[in-house]
Amino acid sequence: MLALAGRLVLVVFALAPAGAWSSLALWHRGPSPEWLRGVLAAAVAALALGSAFYLLFHGRWKPLVLFGIAFLGVALWWSTIVPPASANFAADVSRQATGRIEGDTLTVTNVRDFDWRSDDDFTERWETRTYDLTKLRRLDLFLSYWAGPAMAHVIVSFGFEAGEQLAWSVEVKRLKGGSFSPIADLFKTDPLAIVAASERDIVRVRSNVRAEDVQIYRLDVYPETMRALLAQYVRDANALAATPQFYKSLTSNCTTTVAGLVKAIGKPVPLDWRLIVSGYLPEYLYENGALTTKVPLAELRRASHIAERAKAANDAPDFSQAIRASVPGP
Repeated sequence: MLALAGRLVLVVFALAPAGAWSSLALWHRGPSPEWLRGVLAAAVAALALGSAFYLLFHGRWKPLVLFGIAFLGVALWWSTIVPPASANFAADVSRQATGRIEGDTLTVTNVRDFDWRSDDDFTERWETRTYDLTKLRRLDLFLSYWAGPAMAHVIVSFGFEAGEQLAWSVEVKRLKGGSFSPIADLFKTDPLAIVAASERDIVRVRSNVRAEDVQIYRLDVYPETMRALLAQYVRDANALAATPQFYKSLTSNCTTTVAGLVKAIGKPVPLDWRLIVSGYLPEYLYENGALTTKVPLAELRRASHIAERAKAANDAPDFSQAIRASVPGP
């Protein structure tokens, strides 16, 4: 028999997390109707709480065994939930980009180039585009702040010699009429999408249509690391097209986007909380030499806001060039 201290450790670090996860999993993904999900979630939560009470204050293990059986059942059910290959997805995430690299030529299918007038009014356009990798010249980071200074959506954009940009964004493949929920998307609610798009689409919809605070930062990395990162995006997109995955609020952006950026820096960098709280990525990148240090970070941040320039350019062909005016580069 474990002493009280040992039982307390078991409750705090095993029983409580398992009970919370099981209850939330049933609430978000359990069978309909809503009242049935609520009953199942409440029952598992009550079993976990009862097990903790009897274990801590009476040293009884039988309720814990019962909870263990229930938890195993939930885990087995959870393993059977897989993302749908097709559904009534929202138009802007309805297609998955794929790519093919042959020598120095990159061909990307399903490049999104929508003409946005509002979130519900747009002209849908998907294209196959070809890029000369020997003319890859720039790597830029867009941060679109949608919920205060801590949380920002990350877009990585590759620039070519003639001014063409190819932007990549890790997004929620939500259903038509659906919305993003950071909590719900921890529990296999929506699939993952890796979107390849023109900046006039994917940046403009956030700055001009949704009125988000979009900022741009010019990354200081070697051409070969730009190319390696672009190839990684292509591999990730192809893998996702072959095997759909669920979007996970805490890990999808971190593992797919920020991890790639860390590799692009070209040197070992320390792990940091700002790799997860993406709104503070500029400070992290500046400290680790991925942004130009010719000017102070405060000046970079002031120049990074593109809202006015984006609204002035709107759907002009030189949108990408216009939003970069006066932004310090490497």
